[in-house]
Parts: sequence; C-alpha cells; structure tokens
Amino acid sequence: MGAVIDVDAPEPHRDSAAPSAEGTAAPPAEGTAAPPADSTAAPADSASPHPLLDPPDQVAVAVVGAGAMGAGIAQVAAQAGHPVVLVDAQPGAAEAAVDRLGRTFDRLVAKGKVTEDDARATLGRVTPHTTSDMTTVPGVRLVIEAVVEHLDVKRAIFRQLESAQDPRTVLASNTSSLSIDDIVGRATTGHDAAMHGGTSPALTHPGRVVGLHFFNPPPLMRLVEVITGRASDAAVLDAASELMRRWGKVPVRCTSTPGFIVNRVARPFYGEAQRMVEEGVADPATIDLALRDAGFRMGPFELTDLIGQDVNFAVGESVWRQTGEDPRYEPTDWQRRLVREGRLGRKSGQGVFTYADGAAVDAEPDARRASELVGGPLRTDPVARTLAMLVNEGVDLVHRGEATAEDVDTAMTLGTNYPCGPHQWLDQIGAETVRAQLVELDRLYPGGRYRPSEAL
Repeated sequence: MGAVIDVDAPEPHRDSAAPSAEGTAAPPAEGTAAPPADSTAAPADSASPHPLLDPPDQVAVAVVGAGAMGAGIAQVAAQAGHPVVLVDAQPGAAEAAVDRLGRTFDRLVAKGKVTEDDARATLGRVTPHTTSDMTTVPGVRLVIEAVVEHLDVKRAIFRQLESAQDPRTVLASNTSSLSIDDIVGRATTGHDAAMHGGTSPALTHPGRVVGLHFFNPPPLMRLVEVITGRASDAAVLDAASELMRRWGKVPVRCTSTPGFIVNRVARPFYGEAQRMVEEGVADPATIDLALRDAGFRMGPFELTDLIGQDVNFAVGESVWRQTGEDPRYEPTDWQRRLVREGRLGRKSGQGVFTYADGAAVDAEPDARRASELVGGPLRTDPVARTLAMLVNEGVDLVHRGEATAEDVDTAMTLGTNYPCGPHQWLDQIGAETVRAQLVELDRLYPGGRYRPSEAL
C-alpha cells in the first residue's frame, strides 16, 4: 500500500527529527503526498541485489525511538510492506505510538482513503517493543535510529546494535546534524567515553552505518538525505538509496558535513532576517511578507515560530560549532534572547509573534515598507541579501565536493519548499551579480560571514 495522509491531521510541525532536530519546510499544499512505494522495482544491480532489496515481507525493519519522527518512519516502512519493530525505552511509548497510528487509519478508512483490510494489514505489521537495551531488539535487515540529538546516546545505541545484529544488517541514523563519523568513531570526550575508562570505542564495522535523514512528517515529506560517512560502504549507500525510492521517497546524497544539505544551506534564510530586524530595517512581519512575495511559502519568522525557536537555534548552533565557529553560521543574540526568555513560538504561545488558538495575533506587516525594501539598497533588501547567501551556501557545498548541484537543488525545493534551488537562482541572478552583492555585504559587515565562495 502506498503512502496515505490524514488530511484532517493538525498542520505538521516542521521538526525534522523531533523533538530535537530541525526541519525547514513550510506546509506543503493540501493533498500533496509521496507517490506509492513500488516494492517490485528492480534493484540497481539485479545480478547481486543487496539483502535490503529483497521482497519487503522478507526485510524486517526496526525503528528506535517512538516519537513523532520514529513513528512516522515506522508507518512509511509498514506501508511499503515491511514487518516493523518500533522500539522505545519509555514504558508504554511504543504501544501509544501504535495506538495513534491505528486512530489515523480509522479516520482514513472512514473517509474512504484506504480500505479496512489495507489499514488492518499495515497496522498489523508494526510491533511495539519496550527496552533500553538495544541488544534485545529482534534481528532485522535495517535499523533506523530516531532518538534525541545527543551524540553519547546515539553512540551507545549503535554500539549495542552492532554487538547483537547480524553483520549484514544496515544501521542508519536519522540525525539531522550530527556527524556519522562521530557516531561510529572512537571518542575521548563525553559521558560515553567516561563510562569506558576515558575512551569510547569505535564501531568494528562502520561500513554498514549510514545516515537516513527523513523530514517531518515522514509519510508526507518526500525528501530523504542519504548521508555517507568516511567508512560507509558504497553498496550499502546504493541499496539504502534504492530502498528509499521504493518507499516513495526522493533520496539525495551528501557527505557527513555539518547540517548536511538542508540544515546547512538554509541557515541564511533565518540569519539574514534576524540581523535585519536587529538593525532596525523593518519589523518581523514585514520581512516575512517581503520573502513570501518573493515566492517563499513562509517567512523566516513565522517559520521559526512553527519549528520552535529553541529547535531552530539548537541546530544553528550545532552547525556553527561543528564548523569551528565559522562566522557564516553564528547564531544571533536576537534569537538567543528569545530562547532564554522562553519565547519558543507557537508551542509556548509566544515567540516572535503572540499566538491565540494557534494563530498569530500581532503579525501585521507594513505592505508599503515591504515593497520599498525589495529592489532598494542591498543593505535593506531582505530578498537580495537572502538569495545571495543561499546561493553562496549551495555552490560552496558543491565546491567542497559534499553533494551534487542537482541534489542540492532537489533537497532545498523538496525539504524546505523553496521556490527554487540555489543553482537555479544562480542561473537567474548570475554569478557576477551574486559575487558583487557578497563583496558589498562583506564590506558593510566585515568578519567573514559574507565571504564569497571560490566557486563564484
């Protein structure tokens, strides 16, 4: 059975690895859904198919973490025909997730979206499993870890899984920003290292570990970032990518660079807007309007209120730290203050805007001011500044050899609902213009944030 969506469900929280990783997608058009999974598609190498590509009823999948993201991934796998074990350490959490999935299918059956037999069959393929000891997880072909974005926690989970699962089992992390190399490698810092006499051992077989970064909600969002660590086996990466296609997803490849594609390239969408508000150029609602008028589905302030200011800030700070505190990614004091004051967005009732019944009550833009800003001086043009920085990030990621231009554009249009990808904007604006804009911004704001990519 292909992917199905409960269109009466609440608007999805764009949190790409709930609860602690960020997603940047604006709400998609109603009724948009992943195409049906094709369990009969031929593998890339039909002469020697990877075990992941056997018929789905023979390929059991375990998902570790029964939160919104983990439960959504479990649903996608079950709908594609796989037996699924949904694992959580919290007593009752996995069972509650399966119950919620059952209620979702009840609504879909009532609306005629799926048959009762299909719904019952899909739900019957998901088995809850409560344990904090990953060595007790039943043997499967694929494990997808979807727990809190904490390196020590992930390292401990993968080490236990490696010791108990078959050597051919593929181990994947749904991390949105942590390094796959750090998850599998030796460590001398952190709680996990302290628990092992000062050194946390590396995995013995890191070749079978990859990243599979889904976007929330997994049944709806088509993009999956397939992340390769330095030791990841090429055959495993190919098989994982093909499996995602069979699940109705669009896989893009990226090295284990901080933030991968989406959460790296998207940083300026938030940072430029916040800096312009700090400078007094315009209020948040007006800048949101200017960017919506330029084709973005949501402005940066309404989007970060939806994501959660704490979540958005944490991912931005993670990318900044992992890049050696590169000024391109430095979080703003403006957003840091929001988080410190508990103004987290819709979930707390107040963020950039104030909310009542889920709607902003004080997001009144100045339409005339928004129109004046766009096309005016570069320093006060939110569209020109944002696009120049997004293009710079996209082309620089490709220049570093971390992803292809095609995959970057695909990731940013599917994962964030941007109207174009960075390279499409580059073609429209021109490299000479983008570079000149960055040079001018670097003159106005020296320090390295606006340094142009060598690719320009």
